[in-house]
Amino acid sequence: MNLEKVIFGFFILLAFTLNFGFVIGDIDVAHQHDVNELFAAIVVNLIATVIKFGDRTQVGALHLATSLVADLQLIAAALVWWNALYITQLGLTPGTTTTIVSLAAGALAANLVSVILLIGETLQHRR
Repeated sequence: MNLEKVIFGFFILLAFTLNFGFVIGDIDVAHQHDVNELFAAIVVNLIATVIKFGDRTQVGALHLATSLVADLQLIAAALVWWNALYITQLGLTPGTTTTIVSLAAGALAANLVSVILLIGETLQHRR
């Protein structure tokens, strides 16, 4: 067992599960989507992105691309949330909440691709 691969897999799966936890719930009900969970998803996704920089293979490039997409989507969701609360001061309306959760769902799709790549890579690995 390689500790580096364990850490790599851990952060990919943690990013996916945190992202999933944030997205789950009614898309337009703000109290079902916690800002702290979004923040944790962003932090873990950024850590996963940094870890993915070390892989120089084609699969590694796809891992990095999925991670960058997830980062972009989650940061955009946080910016929409921040804009709603502090710039426009409208608060989390159902429309704004829908936008935030939709962006996070896009990140979830990217994280799912990353998990599928990880599983495929693991299944192809020969001893």
